[in-house]
Amino acid sequence: MILDAFGIEKSYPSAAGPVPVLRGVSLAMERGETLALTGESGSGKSTFLHLVGGLDSADAGRIVVDGREIGTLDDAGRAELRRTTVGVVFQQFNLIPSLDVAANIAFQARLAGRADPVWNAELAGRMGLTEHLTKYPEQLSGGQQQRVAIARTLAARPKLVLADEPTGNLDEATSDAVLALMLDLVAETGAALLVVTHSTRLAGMLSRQVLLRQGVLA
Repeated sequence: MILDAFGIEKSYPSAAGPVPVLRGVSLAMERGETLALTGESGSGKSTFLHLVGGLDSADAGRIVVDGREIGTLDDAGRAELRRTTVGVVFQQFNLIPSLDVAANIAFQARLAGRADPVWNAELAGRMGLTEHLTKYPEQLSGGQQQRVAIARTLAARPKLVLADEPTGNLDEATSDAVLALMLDLVAETGAALLVVTHSTRLAGMLSRQVLLRQGVLA
């Protein structure tokens, strides 16, 4: 088991009091599994992803990733988990503006001590980025930046990949192609893939689909 989340609850403060976002969500994933977490906007999908990635803390429940309970880790421990075990593909890309494409792709792997120029070059080629390696993020289209972000995450060979609407800035045909490539690449590395998406079409490309509705798994 690469992920075991049990009884996860999360609320956010508001002027009227706490607003529940997750209400006792339990979800487990096997190593190598691909899973789509679907649901309407505001259903808690991204919140759940952030909790699994150690980017936020749950109010109740426990999350175990690769044998480590996230709730017991301090900030440094969570950062180390993201360097070595969990890779996150954000909606906003979070590329480093001062680094060119090649350096952005290599960045996460260097932090993890897994620098592999051959693997980086293969990722760049398969993502259609070889001709853009010396460019900077501001010189790329949104779709190209998205592919750089995906390549950066996979370059570190994480055991669990979390992707928040990873093809949200791409047209339908390109979205399908990029997700298919992600599935190929995680299969090659043996990683599990958890994708948050509102698209039932994309969700159908993964091995399992789970619907989150008003903070509860339907």
